[in-house]
Amino acid sequence: MSCWETIGQYAFRSLGHGERLLPRSDFTLCQQFTLIGSGMIWNIYFGLLSLVAGFFFANALAMAKASRHAWLRKPAEWFIFVFRGSPLFIQFFLAYEALVMLPRAGIVLWGLTVETSWLTKAWAGALIVLFLNTAAYSAEIFYGALRSIPKGDLEAADAYGLSGWAKFRRVQWPTMLRLAWPAYTNEAIFLFHATTLVFFSGFPAFQQRGDALYYANYFADKTFNPFVPYPIVAFYFICLTLLVIWLFGVVNTRLNRHLPANTRSRIRLRPQIIR
Repeated sequence: MSCWETIGQYAFRSLGHGERLLPRSDFTLCQQFTLIGSGMIWNIYFGLLSLVAGFFFANALAMAKASRHAWLRKPAEWFIFVFRGSPLFIQFFLAYEALVMLPRAGIVLWGLTVETSWLTKAWAGALIVLFLNTAAYSAEIFYGALRSIPKGDLEAADAYGLSGWAKFRRVQWPTMLRLAWPAYTNEAIFLFHATTLVFFSGFPAFQQRGDALYYANYFADKTFNPFVPYPIVAFYFICLTLLVIWLFGVVNTRLNRHLPANTRSRIRLRPQIIR
């Protein structure tokens, strides 16, 4: 089998398209690159959707934490504390065990039966966990940036007669994003890396449809040689990280377009080794 035939059969294997069975012997480098690359589709899916949804929720949490009203501030503080204080692996495990305990027939609400079986699937349950986790970390980043807005900017907004929503939309929120964006870039990178924990936690890979690390682990178990599949995973994630840095750099340039070039904040990659 040529490499092009291998790509045609396994390029979308993680989504259930193509060859039904995984290779059993005579593993080639093309097979490993193709299957691990196929698994990256799931990593991008988890990371992209949870990042987009978590961004908006994180903004709401940051505003709630900065509120003067305790009924808004306290729930936001506890939510952020719980998800930042517990390991992500444990969150996956507990979430799956809790979702499995839901009634298989569904939950009856106001006379309607709400299906719950789909929540135990990785595409839904793990996505919810990642969404909540990144929202908590991002909210703390945005909250710190919100508290770091120069007083002069706020006084200038007051002098122009801006208040309430207009003040937040035109002064506070853009300044908060500009200050938080370099740190938020690191959170986005970590989030994509954290997607490799999905199928190593409680969520199973049905019909051997897993992410990049799932297939890398499969090849490592079959060949007893981890020094080929795991570097391939690292290569794919390095490429993905470079893409994320570039995209966030474009946004960062847009956020700081009004500043002189020598005073613009540049994104610096500072990997979080321990979280």
